Amino acid sequence: MLRTELLELIRNGESSGVEFKRDDVHPERVAKELCALANLEGGHLLLGVENDGTISGLTRSVGNAEEWVMNICRGDHLRPPVIPYWETVAVNDETVGVVSLPADLPDKPYKAKQGQAWQVFIRRGTTSVEASREEEARLYQAAGLLRYDIRPLAGTSLDDLDLRRLRAYFQIVREQDLPQSHEEWETLLINTDFMVEDRGHRMATIGGVLLFGLNPNRWLPQAGITAIAYEGTERDYATREDARLRGPIAPLLDEQREIEDRGLIDQALDFINRNIPHTSVIEGGRRTDRAAYPRDALREAVVNAVAHRDYTIAVTDIEIAIFDNRIEIVSPGHLPNTVTVEKMRSGYRATRNELIKEVLRDYQYVDAHGLGVPRKIVRLMRELNGTEAELIEEDDRFVVRLLRGA
Repeated sequence: MLRTELLELIRNGESSGVEFKRDDVHPERVAKELCALANLEGGHLLLGVENDGTISGLTRSVGNAEEWVMNICRGDHLRPPVIPYWETVAVNDETVGVVSLPADLPDKPYKAKQGQAWQVFIRRGTTSVEASREEEARLYQAAGLLRYDIRPLAGTSLDDLDLRRLRAYFQIVREQDLPQSHEEWETLLINTDFMVEDRGHRMATIGGVLLFGLNPNRWLPQAGITAIAYEGTERDYATREDARLRGPIAPLLDEQREIEDRGLIDQALDFINRNIPHTSVIEGGRRTDRAAYPRDALREAVVNAVAHRDYTIAVTDIEIAIFDNRIEIVSPGHLPNTVTVEKMRSGYRATRNELIKEVLRDYQYVDAHGLGVPRKIVRLMRELNGTEAELIEEDDRFVVRLLRGA
């Protein structure tokens, strides 16, 4: 790190990715800050900088300071162990120790030793705090260590699932013979992760309710889409249509594989289609209806939001916002662990909700090759109007923004 870069970090103050500390504090305090940085998106711990940004410098020799930091990170006070990047920067007559952690650490959640206990810490703004149970669960899920969509929903039973949709799924989509009794249905659904048995109780899983529930929002308030079509280019009270889309994700198919009752994805696509401009063009002597956005790009963006959103974030819908000049599809939660926007543009394959993704693949909503973002969103927007699809991770949400173009 250059001296100018260090001074810029200090000038900007502490943030979610930068922490100031003296190097004469207890190792547990350093472990807490490194743990929180590792559990977010990495960052820098600057040793020898006061809370107000004053540079006081290292009190230890450079060699002793490095060894002290490495001992903290190797498992004495931080688990799993990490190997940070250590460097020193001279500022006037003082030396600052810079401990840097990369953004894509693979072994979240990290825990710091505090007394006799090991605790999970996260960053909230400029502060490192102990993670709540839900926040810790999200870290496990992001690391692929927790399958949230196959967790049981206490209080549910087979009666909370839509047997019409399940019959169509197994018989028409999967081409299987159907169970003949209540018990056989439960056995089949347990074997396919739509239900689970725990201490004699048979309950629907979160994924089972999201995909096939009679009333998913009764159990999961976040199981829906808020869709708003605005008048103009800003969020305000003037809207063309405002809808709360509810119901199971999976559609009900008839014997000809036609949709008899729309699921959540098709409800969302219907909303978009009736709220975006269409033009008629003559192609090959025939009049053709052409939408302002590629249908396959819209479908891919909606499917991805439903399949990959973080369902541990309660009471927060997926959001579809339509403006005169763009569409924004907002999915709650950070990208899954190791996934970045750049990797998505290249076709990187990763998932948060494996059960939901596989069922959507059965219904052919999900691209068989896992290349929907580069092939259907990025490429089709370029071909239609020369714009770049904007893929944005910010705060606790992921945004796909498609521009209408000139």
